[in-house]
Amino acid sequence: MTIAFWCVLIAAFLPYVAFGFVKGLDSRLPRESARQLEGVSLRAHGAHLNHFEAFAPFAAAVIIARIVEGPSAVTDWLAAAFIVVRLGYTYMYVTDRQPLRSACFGIGALLIVAIFIQAALH
Repeated sequence: MTIAFWCVLIAAFLPYVAFGFVKGLDSRLPRESARQLEGVSLRAHGAHLNHFEAFAPFAAAVIIARIVEGPSAVTDWLAAAFIVVRLGYTYMYVTDRQPLRSACFGIGALLIVAIFIQAALH
C-alpha cells in the first residue's frame, strides 16, 4: 500500500477526531440535539461535518491518480500534505481562528486539484 492510500484511511477517520471535541449531544437524538450546540462544540461539529464533505473528492483523487499513473511519490506527498492541512483546519475551526480556517480549507481543496492535475499530466 502506498502512503497516499494510508492517507485515505486517515482521512476517513478525521471526522471522528473533530467529533471528539463535541460535548453536549444527546446520544439518543444526536441530530436534534446538535441544534443546541454552542461555542467549541458547535465549531467542532462543523469541522466534523466538513471532513465528511472533503473525504469523497480526496479519496477519488488518490484512487484515480493510482489508476492513471500507478504508485507515485508526488501523489504520496500531496496526500500527506492534505492530511496535515486538514488537521490544521480542525485546529483552526475548533479554536475559532478565522481566516486561517478558510485558508486551510482552500489549501486542502487545492491539494485535491493538484492530485488530479499531476495524474492528468502523467
